[in-house]
Amino acid sequence: MNNNKLAGKNVLITAGAQGIGESITKHFIDCGANVAIHYFSSAETANQLVDYATSKGQKAIAIGGDLTKEADANTMVDKTVETFGKLDILINNAGSLVARKMLNEMETDFWRKVMDINLTSMMFVTRAAAPYLAKNENSSIVNLASLAGRKGGHPGSLAYSTSKGAILTFTRALSAELGPQGTRVNAVSPGLILGTSFHNTHTTKESADKTTAGIPIQRAGNADDVARAIIYLASEYDGFITGATLDINGGVYNM
Repeated sequence: MNNNKLAGKNVLITAGAQGIGESITKHFIDCGANVAIHYFSSAETANQLVDYATSKGQKAIAIGGDLTKEADANTMVDKTVETFGKLDILINNAGSLVARKMLNEMETDFWRKVMDINLTSMMFVTRAAAPYLAKNENSSIVNLASLAGRKGGHPGSLAYSTSKGAILTFTRALSAELGPQGTRVNAVSPGLILGTSFHNTHTTKESADKTTAGIPIQRAGNADDVARAIIYLASEYDGFITGATLDINGGVYNM
């Protein structure tokens, strides 16, 4: 996928070296963008992606950090801007289900952990990045939500689904707040995306097969399906789409 609008743009991708994040990073590199790749545990893949970008003559940096910590989020954004000089696009991709827990087994610490990973970290990163994004006439943020945030998810995903539902609202609220500074804010809401560690860890084959059978186009999604949509939303950086959520689920949810 080649998108000339992205050539030379500076992009920060959180959790950009695994699963959907890795595909997002590759797509941005292939479109000619400079990439700052945040990772938590996937240092090796992050460094491989940096090599891939530099082999194409683009700038790239890998930055490790725990984004539930304010200081790490701020440092990541500062390092990105130090390396590139400016920031055009932020992709808030970091998040996790962590584990399946029903309400009756919900520990307070677990609830807070999931909220911190999925929601509070997104606020930290966006808060740090927004002043830099404001320095451009046009800039763009894309947040990763989930079909679980629309439908409520499968049993045991109460905390995760709630945090992802909040991201839909966070996106709408931010689009109103950051619109005047020239920053568009959108979200994508992926359904069943197989071939990622997320579903390999948290979804059984039986559950995946059952879910796939109920998808109108009769297949699960893959990471590239999500990355292409993110490229579209990000690259329309002078566009009219903001506060929107693009559903990527094969027709399961169509309200």
